[in-house]
Amino acid sequence: MSISSKMVDFEEVSNRCERLRAVGKNLVATNGCFDLLHVGHVRYLEAARALGDVLVVGLNADDSVHELKGTGRPITTENDRAEVLVALQCVDLVTIFPQVRATQFIAAVRPAIYVKGGDYTCETLDEEERAMLKDIGAEIRLVPFQPGYSTSQLIGQICKTSR
Repeated sequence: MSISSKMVDFEEVSNRCERLRAVGKNLVATNGCFDLLHVGHVRYLEAARALGDVLVVGLNADDSVHELKGTGRPITTENDRAEVLVALQCVDLVTIFPQVRATQFIAAVRPAIYVKGGDYTCETLDEEERAMLKDIGAEIRLVPFQPGYSTSQLIGQICKTSR
């Protein structure tokens, strides 16, 4: 799959996923900001991909990252973050979604498996997202958190060394 074919407009992701399901593909989905991609992200995405046939990543748009993470974020633009994600071999599709919560992304993709990092529990997932996952019958899987890897920590280190 070429890099350009991995990037899918949000309006088209539902149709692409429906076609993949129709040929028997087991879809895995995850989402996030992926502001400064680091080894913790890569390990997480590889673990998510290992759970199915196709990994679909929902990427928070710039405005939603700002709302979630605060002033100064995102560090990199949504298009740059998407380009880095599609370059990863373990990622099959990327779509940018404008909402803060992934509920509409989940509804569009309708994955068999939805993956979050081990810094979440089923109880700490957003209530609307959990309800949508239940409605579509998706299994929720938590991938162990990679201690020592965090975008906020990385930003702090960069700020400290640049002084």
